[in-house]
Amino acid sequence: MSIENVISSAIVRSFSEKLLENLVVDVAIVGGGPSALVAAKYMCEAGLKVAIFERKLAPGGGTWGGGMLFNEVVVQESAVFILDAFGIRHQPIAGEEGYYTLDSVEMASALIYGAVHAGARIFNAMSVEDIVFKEGKVNGLVVNWTPVERLGMHVDPLTVIADAVLDGTGHPSEIIRLASEKAQIKLDTPTGSILGERPMWVDSGEASTVENTREYFPGLFACGMSANNVAGGYRMGPIFGGMMLSGHKVAGLIIERCRKK
Repeated sequence: MSIENVISSAIVRSFSEKLLENLVVDVAIVGGGPSALVAAKYMCEAGLKVAIFERKLAPGGGTWGGGMLFNEVVVQESAVFILDAFGIRHQPIAGEEGYYTLDSVEMASALIYGAVHAGARIFNAMSVEDIVFKEGKVNGLVVNWTPVERLGMHVDPLTVIADAVLDGTGHPSEIIRLASEKAQIKLDTPTGSILGERPMWVDSGEASTVENTREYFPGLFACGMSANNVAGGYRMGPIFGGMMLSGHKVAGLIIERCRKK
């Protein structure tokens, strides 16, 4: 066999095995942002089978660019234990006790590495176009290639079955919006629907990101800015402690739920 065929065959075979192994998982995460990557690491370390479906080529969400392309971000003291768990370096801000700066590129790459080496599988360039909804519960995802979606090609998708689905799509809350609009479910919010993200208020947004992280319908969870959008929290900009703590919290909630089954 020529080296060209060796390379192509190896890629097709290896990816096919990886995809087949993850068509049924404990947790399917949509979006590979910081809260989702943190959640994936802790859930995998607890023994759960986790797959992440990321629309873009590079996971990491809004981490890479830092604040307005200054590739630095801020994390507060309460989330430093997560930075340490991923081996992310940080330094205190002079004159501002309890806050640290860190390189956003190091943070994004370390979160990806940490999640993958804990056991999570990441499928990039893959979009979620619908949910699987059976017997009053969210049971999985309907997936397709991002180029297929963006070109508007009429190509049927595949399905991924999961005990729990985690919406980590950020500001749009795409998966919970799908569930709300197509399945017409009533969410665990004051109105039963998505409340929408509010303007920037950093300290409130940091607290509400963690507070709003929860199960919004049987089998359907939200973390990070997706949770804030669903529950009407404020945005917070390039400070990431709340995002990380949200991922840590949702991991605990899903681990507990899966262990009760």
